[in-house]
Amino acid sequence: MSECSGNCSSCASASGCKDKDPHLKQNEYSDIKKIYAVVSGKGGVGKSSVTSLLATAMQLRGKQTAILDADVTGPSIPKMFGIKGNAETNNVVIFPRESSGGVRIMSVNLLLPNHEDPVVWRGPVISGVIQQFFTDVAWGDVDYMFVDMPPGTGDVPLTVFQSLKVDGIIVVTTPQDLVGLIVSKAMKMAEMMNIPVVGLVENMSYFECPDCGKKHSIFGESKTEEVAAKFGVPVLAKLPIDTRTPALADKGAIELAETDPLQSVIDKLLS
Repeated sequence: MSECSGNCSSCASASGCKDKDPHLKQNEYSDIKKIYAVVSGKGGVGKSSVTSLLATAMQLRGKQTAILDADVTGPSIPKMFGIKGNAETNNVVIFPRESSGGVRIMSVNLLLPNHEDPVVWRGPVISGVIQQFFTDVAWGDVDYMFVDMPPGTGDVPLTVFQSLKVDGIIVVTTPQDLVGLIVSKAMKMAEMMNIPVVGLVENMSYFECPDCGKKHSIFGESKTEEVAAKFGVPVLAKLPIDTRTPALADKGAIELAETDPLQSVIDKLLS
């Protein structure tokens, strides 16, 4: 599996593995119905915020949600949900922590003695941890799992796409032309791995003046529509620059943030 490109047509062993499911099997303590990965081509675009808001919005719609924090070297999900302390285990499985709103979460920060300790691991070790987060965690009944991915197209995205049965990816971007170029790399990787792209979410799209209501394109005119048209996928949402959301995330109260701007994404996932 470590050498699988996801393209069976170019694989010499295709005839020997066609009938085999290469994805990891869920354990007897988990029943995860849908898995969506939230990805970006680079860091700093607000991917973890979008992941948290999607999980919160879906939970508010009456669906049991979970977040697998695959950003092992830069985990931020537990802090955003105000979760302190470590995950518990019965020496058979690990139990995810649950937010005040009921979102189930597993992150490397829930396993470290000190949450500020850096994770200095090589790629194969990180990939192994991601797989264990899926196979060794008692997730219970989960309607929608969101995987918060690290930026780029390296070891972790490859591990997730090969190991987990991902139903689709949601690509987070910002308006700049340079980001559009990098996003194209992430989308081409998903295409190579035969993972459907649900659509794009443009973060930090504009700032709306609280006094006059005029929208200002702080990062310049959006290039997201061009990228979406190139790959034939929709732009699902354009999120404004909003100081309230990062402030709530810093306080560990992301579940109190406004999720209405992501309603079109939720509707798409529920359809």
